[in-house]
Amino acid sequence: MSEINLPPFAPALVESMRAVGYSFESALADLLDNSISAGASTVAINFPPDCSYIGILDNGHGLAPDDLTSAMRHGSTNPLAVRSGSDLGRFGLGLKTASLSQCRRLTVVSLKDRVLSGRRWDLDLVERRQDWILEVLETKQLASLPCVGLLAQAEHGTLVLWESFDRLAAGHGSIVDAVEEGIDQARHHLGLIFHRFIVGEFGQGKLLITINNDPIEPQDPFLVGNRATQALPEEKIIVEGASISVQAFILPHPTKLSRKDIVLAGGEKDLFRDQGFYIYRSRRLLLHGTWFRLIAIGELTKLARVRVDIPNSLDHLWSIDIKKSVAIPPKAVRSALSRIVDKIAEGSRRVYTYRGRTSVDRRLFYAWDKIEGREGVAYRINREHPLVATLSSKLSEEELSLLSGLLETIEASLPLDALYADLAQSRAALSQDAGLDEDVLYEIARPLVAAYEKEVGGADAILAKLKFVEPFCLKPEIAERVIARLTDDIRQRP
Repeated sequence: MSEINLPPFAPALVESMRAVGYSFESALADLLDNSISAGASTVAINFPPDCSYIGILDNGHGLAPDDLTSAMRHGSTNPLAVRSGSDLGRFGLGLKTASLSQCRRLTVVSLKDRVLSGRRWDLDLVERRQDWILEVLETKQLASLPCVGLLAQAEHGTLVLWESFDRLAAGHGSIVDAVEEGIDQARHHLGLIFHRFIVGEFGQGKLLITINNDPIEPQDPFLVGNRATQALPEEKIIVEGASISVQAFILPHPTKLSRKDIVLAGGEKDLFRDQGFYIYRSRRLLLHGTWFRLIAIGELTKLARVRVDIPNSLDHLWSIDIKKSVAIPPKAVRSALSRIVDKIAEGSRRVYTYRGRTSVDRRLFYAWDKIEGREGVAYRINREHPLVATLSSKLSEEELSLLSGLLETIEASLPLDALYADLAQSRAALSQDAGLDEDVLYEIARPLVAAYEKEVGGADAILAKLKFVEPFCLKPEIAERVIARLTDDIRQRP
């Protein structure tokens, strides 16, 4: 049997690898993986007004000339090799594939032990020479590069330069428009993917990521800083001797979220879509917004988000791809997740079902009663609600019949399908109580208190229970002020 050495045809393979499917923001994230693996504490992304280049400068440990040459090789590391727990790479392709998916000229300059070295892939040169030609940059060439002056002043670090954009500009009026749009998307994306590094979780050093000197803010999808977020106990799954940690978080009902919290949670449009598992590998977010078909994505589970931490030693089981955007849980993990996912989702359903109410709290007077029967669930206006009961007591039989007909009409025509459709369109919440300010609640309560004062035998009884009556219990702080105003009104009467 004879053998033939058949290396890939450089121009064709390089152009094919550019079509792996990187977006602008995911390509930048791949470069930050290298910076973090190199021990960097700062990563500066810079570009000039004409967007002629994008520079990514970190203060990692840097690379010696021979190591830099090796790093520029396609497939520079074996994906089956054992790596340190903090290594975010795998295939040895990310730097090259991610960068060349966005530009035709990739230059990497690194500083280590006071030695500055540079290497460059120029796809136009590869095309002309029909071979894997890697350029070794001389000292004068290095000095002429943008951002190299900042690197030369440091003790160590690495600079990645993207130049000669072609695909990035496709579909845009200009390269400036393309870069600015990409940067806007990258700001949120990087803040989410690396949010645990930015905040310095678990006592780790903080990672500062800047874009033209503007720091990227962390995007915490679990809202751990919100007091109303429910954190369920952490659970462990052992696979091949390695530990996978799973912790679920139930976000507060959207009506309890501030505008900042909604942005941190992914925004109003993504509140529905981003429910499910968040898969982290060495604290770096790989994948999110899926239940892996263990349960269906639904409106009532959209507040459930589950953090799953996997070590890089299990990469081979999770089928992680080059872009680090795909992760498929192995059978052993799926079985364990399926046992806990139901109780996780139930917590989210409970927040929506009760909207913060204590279901056993009999002191509350709800405006609506939930009725469960063989034919399903129905909602009926609570006839014992003080407003309804007081009005009923003042009506004649004919008027009472009209009131009953009105309530039954409202109940029968409740637009359940439309309500569900509005929620399913990822709106943060239906703001039925948004207009309930102090004056409105005061005008609702005033005739109720007057009726109790005249006919029931005193206003103290209704004032004492008013904060337990809907809609007043929805705005407890405002309700206290309304009660104070009503009490003053009574005291000032002759």
